[in-house]
Amino acid sequence: MKGGWFVGAFEPNLFFTTAAEVGCKSYKAGETNPAHHHRMAAEVTLVVSGTCRMGEHRLAAGDVILVTPWEVSDFEALTDCTVVVYKSASVAGDKFSGAP
Repeated sequence: MKGGWFVGAFEPNLFFTTAAEVGCKSYKAGETNPAHHHRMAAEVTLVVSGTCRMGEHRLAAGDVILVTPWEVSDFEALTDCTVVVYKSASVAGDKFSGAP
């Protein structure tokens, strides 16, 4: 799968749906994703292993965070880590850089 995403309205996928996206992503310590927001989808992230930072929140294995539509979040892997991400809709173009 591409970038760890395996459920959603994109190719390739294991299961096609516009209702959600699901991905499992592994990061090396120091890797980052820049600040962004979604206008339609909420995003739930479960930290499977390691530690990371999302916005102002430091998260460790077992922690879960909800990022609501229009809320800005960035990501930094503080250690090697793996996360599972669920997005409440799979809508092409629903990722915007920075703050609204």
